[in-house]
Amino acid sequence: MYNGKKIVVVMPAYNAAKTVTQTVEEVHQQGMVDEIILVDDRSRDNTVQVASKLPGVRVHVHEKNTGYGGNQKTCYRLALEAGADIVIMVHPDYQYTPMLIPAMASMIANGLHPCVLASRILGGYSLQGGMPTWKYVANRFLTAAENVLLGAKLSEYHTGYRAFASEVLKKLDLSKNSDDFVFDNQMLGQIFWHGFTIGEVSCPTKYFKEASSINFRRSVKYGFGCLNVGLRYRLAKIGLLRSELFPASGR
Repeated sequence: MYNGKKIVVVMPAYNAAKTVTQTVEEVHQQGMVDEIILVDDRSRDNTVQVASKLPGVRVHVHEKNTGYGGNQKTCYRLALEAGADIVIMVHPDYQYTPMLIPAMASMIANGLHPCVLASRILGGYSLQGGMPTWKYVANRFLTAAENVLLGAKLSEYHTGYRAFASEVLKKLDLSKNSDDFVFDNQMLGQIFWHGFTIGEVSCPTKYFKEASSINFRRSVKYGFGCLNVGLRYRLAKIGLLRSELFPASGR
């Protein structure tokens, strides 16, 4: 709880058995999280068994693999059903440190921004933190293109560490979004579309063997998907395209 706001951390999990304990322990150390909801997307390791033994964690298991976006849809639905005022997505692979939870939650609870991203680019230490050069270059190119198309000035669109006020999640129709990785990008486009602001905090970059990462082929698909989201947003904005993601009522 912070400033009278219930804080729920959601964890979209897939094969995170080796890192989930460390992640959950660090979440608890922040001393302000009311509930942790872990949604397992049919992991092939013992993520569910490990997570179920951790204190303060509610585990929900999908009957079938739904994909990264599909997992997030369940995460946000369960968080809202639990009465969350602030929802923070923390990956259980420990790629993002939970120590930023207080900063992100306070920005929302104090009314600065209804959405906060933990950016790996702010501060300029992403390459030193182990981000592959090709991913850094792709990140910079996509971010520049999306800023132009969406009329925004974010330092990056591709972080998986995000915090939302409940009113944001209630406003967005996430059912229209992809169940794949481009879900993240579609969601940010929807947030801008509905007039919400997005704040950012600097986040250390950590790349290691146990951290999840998509391969080059899926990264290329994701990149084209991001550009498609930005283009659809711009065309909808000027009235040349009807889109379920960006309905005219929200313009």
